[in-house]
Amino acid sequence: MSVHSQRHDPALTLGMAAIVRLAYEGGDLEGLLGRLVARIEQDPADAAALMDLYTLLQTTGQKEQALSVQAMALGLRRIYHRPHGRGDGLKILAFVAAGDFMTNTPIDLLLEGTDLDLWLVFVDAETTVLKDLPDHDVAFLAIGETAENMPILANIETLLAHWPAPVVNGAPKAIAALTRNEVCTLFEDEPTIYAPKTVRVGRETLASFIKGDLALRSVLPDADFPLIIRPVGTHAGQGLEKLEDVSAMADYLARHNDPDLYLAPFVDYRGADGLFRKQRIAFIDGQAFPSHFAVSEDWMVHYLSAKMTEFAERRAEEEAWMRDFDIDFAARHAEAFAALHRRLGLDYFGIDCAEMPDGRLLLFEADVAMIVHALDPDSTFPYKKPAMRKLFDAFADAMVRRAA
Repeated sequence: MSVHSQRHDPALTLGMAAIVRLAYEGGDLEGLLGRLVARIEQDPADAAALMDLYTLLQTTGQKEQALSVQAMALGLRRIYHRPHGRGDGLKILAFVAAGDFMTNTPIDLLLEGTDLDLWLVFVDAETTVLKDLPDHDVAFLAIGETAENMPILANIETLLAHWPAPVVNGAPKAIAALTRNEVCTLFEDEPTIYAPKTVRVGRETLASFIKGDLALRSVLPDADFPLIIRPVGTHAGQGLEKLEDVSAMADYLARHNDPDLYLAPFVDYRGADGLFRKQRIAFIDGQAFPSHFAVSEDWMVHYLSAKMTEFAERRAEEEAWMRDFDIDFAARHAEAFAALHRRLGLDYFGIDCAEMPDGRLLLFEADVAMIVHALDPDSTFPYKKPAMRKLFDAFADAMVRRAA
């Protein structure tokens, strides 16, 4: 759907994929903003325009304003339509929760290039009945694991009981179990995977350790400095730091007011060349698909900050990883991948991982809401589109198979 040709239907949105792509491609975001504001001024009940404005504000880093606008949209309606391509394919009903881009599975991005017809239904912990829903062939539980989403996931367990259509990822308890401190316990006895022990601790506990009233290993068994610390409920490196000693921990607590934090041992996973490599992989019905591969001098590897656009040799490494994934990386870690699918118990999820020197898969995180996209420019990343097309086609095919 063109960002210029949307009709003013209160349910019909441009959606995340179209708006984020406009931003990636350097499109006229100001023009889009003007058109959306004009629509809202003309009709304050234009919920679709409000929802697209939320997406635009979120895309441009204005999170608090975005969430405020989203709340206005949801006050008007809770069902939104986002047809892809011709929109004459399988009809998918995705259950989502209010929040930022990392709150739900980015299903709109996963459906890019298809003709599937997507409907988003917003639910919350107070939703008692799901009614007046559009006809659909398959449902998809897109709500991810966050502290805010826990009561929603508990509620939707009841709402989805005896659902008349197939439900993909219809395991709310399995999604709720994707907390950092729970995922590591799932793989404690898995020889092919190293998921560093992660504990959730209150700042008062850490303050007692700093004062010498507690031993570190009473907080995090078998651990020593350096440690990794981050606030509970954060993603994308927000608040994530490496602590070298007790004074660094005291300094961290002085700068962060979060009541609950995750603590884990630091794992030095750099290669022989001194660089850190982190892979993002999506799993669809147990099959692994490469999403991205980042190389960085920094242990905190994020694709956008890894300078992949600046180093041709790093892009060449990612290209080779994507091209040879099935016969190389996936083959080496076949047992680990099977264990991930078996123990997480989900139809769709993603992981961030690396390789240990001893050959084990180093698991940083497992989540259903990781951003997976094909937005990088072909001029710089010509190898990405074929790999992502394969992933997206597999996702669409999985929806079709489940609906059959």
